[in-house]
Amino acid sequence: MVKFLGTLASGIAATALVSSGAFAQDQQPADASEETQDATVDAGASFEEAFPRMVSGEVVQGDLAPPPSLVQPWDVDAVGQLISVIENIADEGLDPRDYDLQALKVSSRAGPSEELNAIASKNFVWLVEDLRDGRTPMDARKQWFVVDPDRDVNRTSDVLVEALAVGDIAGTLAGLNPTHPDYARLKQELASTPETETEKRKLIRANMDRWRWLARDLGTKYLITNVPEYQLRVTVGDKIIKSYRTIVGKPGRTATPQLAEEVSGVVFNPTWTVPQSIVKGEGLGQRVLNNPAWAKAKGYKATKGANGWITVVQQPGPTNSLGRMKLEMPNPHAIFFHDTPSRGLFNNANRALSHGCIRTEKALEVAMMVAILGKGASKEEAIEISTSGKYTKVMLDKDKKIPAYITYFTLATNIDGEMEQFKDIYGRDAPVLASLDKPREGNRSNVIDDEVIVIEDDPRVGG
Repeated sequence: MVKFLGTLASGIAATALVSSGAFAQDQQPADASEETQDATVDAGASFEEAFPRMVSGEVVQGDLAPPPSLVQPWDVDAVGQLISVIENIADEGLDPRDYDLQALKVSSRAGPSEELNAIASKNFVWLVEDLRDGRTPMDARKQWFVVDPDRDVNRTSDVLVEALAVGDIAGTLAGLNPTHPDYARLKQELASTPETETEKRKLIRANMDRWRWLARDLGTKYLITNVPEYQLRVTVGDKIIKSYRTIVGKPGRTATPQLAEEVSGVVFNPTWTVPQSIVKGEGLGQRVLNNPAWAKAKGYKATKGANGWITVVQQPGPTNSLGRMKLEMPNPHAIFFHDTPSRGLFNNANRALSHGCIRTEKALEVAMMVAILGKGASKEEAIEISTSGKYTKVMLDKDKKIPAYITYFTLATNIDGEMEQFKDIYGRDAPVLASLDKPREGNRSNVIDDEVIVIEDDPRVGG
């Protein structure tokens, strides 16, 4: 492990010393798609006037200029490009029938007009939304809590104006596609799958769409785990430098949700403040107080207040339920990556065993790598801290926090580089596949409406 980390540190030039106060020891952790009227509209009409039933309008933040109109003038050449894009949109896993291709062709024969401007702009807007945000409506994305920034980064009206200005409709729309290599692999898989294999093609399309739910560009350094694959990947410079087996949440209420968060720090040799549902509900508090020898062997320390309230904290050590590290990843779901003392479970084929959080094999290696990549510690410091046996929190540089993506792909490239279908352990495919059989949904919102389930983590579960 030390040799591996030395090579890693050399490769990423992450040997800078920890800045003052970067880590502290012995501290306890604190616990639009839019349906339209086929009416003639002025080219300068407002978005609301042009498309009164469209509700997924632009989100304007900060000092951004108001978006241009979503109805722009089109020439015949640009319309021809748009028609070609729609005719070939199945290559991207979308359905040409979702767009007003026939109306567009009929209107284009008469040459430039206000009607053509409205119809072409409408279809372009729909393509932008489907390629950028995904076609799947939010109510079909079960336990999906990722806020996709692409809607603000590539505002629909800006994309429309740019495409018409440069005269490259197809290229501009293609520029909205996910940059992750797995999207391209799925596209290739779709192209090589016969039309007669309808179920497989639908599964490919569903998983292509899942990539659109994420940010188009995930960054140059990030962690990404595919829950049904039980694997975590560390990616630097668009290259997977290491992968690790994982244990994820059991199906049901403790299923691991899909998130895009940031790792802000690494806790080496963590403590575990036991939830009251266990301290009081399972009687752990009294057992610790009544059996000091057993409590010491398990690493539990209990304090009882004057009001009778018992608090139990499991100290760092070989029996700690969080193992030897956890990654600080603040989020409303209380989900994070951590170690486990029950490392034999990583040999199981079915590793949906946890209480929601993600356990990672070779967790100390992961922790050191994250600390080095985030320049919270040098290689030497990371090794020293991890072997100290003391609770130590290493914070990453503010501008070097590492994105962490918890995803759910049932068809994807595995760690050996081969396309593989994974078991749909949480049954999340069905609503996505069903949505592909339905007409494109208008008035599509980007507001997440699924239930946020906050679980009092019990890292003992499954181990």
